Amino acid sequence: MMQPFRFNPRLQRLRERILHDPYYRFQSGEEIAIASQLGISIDVNHATVDDWLRLPGLSIHQSRTLVQLSQAGVKFYSIEDIAAALSLPVTRLQPLQPILNFAYYDDESIDTPVVIVNPNTASLEILLKVPFIDVDLAKAIIQTRENHGFYTSIVDFQKKLNLAGDVLAQLMYYLRF
Repeated sequence: MMQPFRFNPRLQRLRERILHDPYYRFQSGEEIAIASQLGISIDVNHATVDDWLRLPGLSIHQSRTLVQLSQAGVKFYSIEDIAAALSLPVTRLQPLQPILNFAYYDDESIDTPVVIVNPNTASLEILLKVPFIDVDLAKAIIQTRENHGFYTSIVDFQKKLNLAGDVLAQLMYYLRF
């Protein structure tokens, strides 16, 4: 399958911007499709206000509402749940679905306090609160981030830091990009 942004300079620039800016705010369905192709997703049950604001058409008020509901224990299982929470028609949110991840968590994992950090913004002190991250790895995370730019995904994180699969399997529960 040929990728259209391979030969189109505008799409190539857009792809690069989306890939390298973890806070990029998507402007269109086309950008959502590109983000989806790049493996970018938003875990709706752990999304922050900033995560929701990346999506076109969502206001700060709507983003806060979704985060507050999630923090209050509401679990979103489908696009219909999000639409109901925002009093919007499902059709308005369907273009966003390719990057929305409706992950399911058992009640024990939700009740257990878990430190979740963004390795693109976390300080040394914050990184050290994550299980399985020692001082050397925390310093490597920061050094690599400063030298090679933000981590765009868990896979990019693994590649840049040259982490073994078993190490990544332990860390992935504590990192959000």
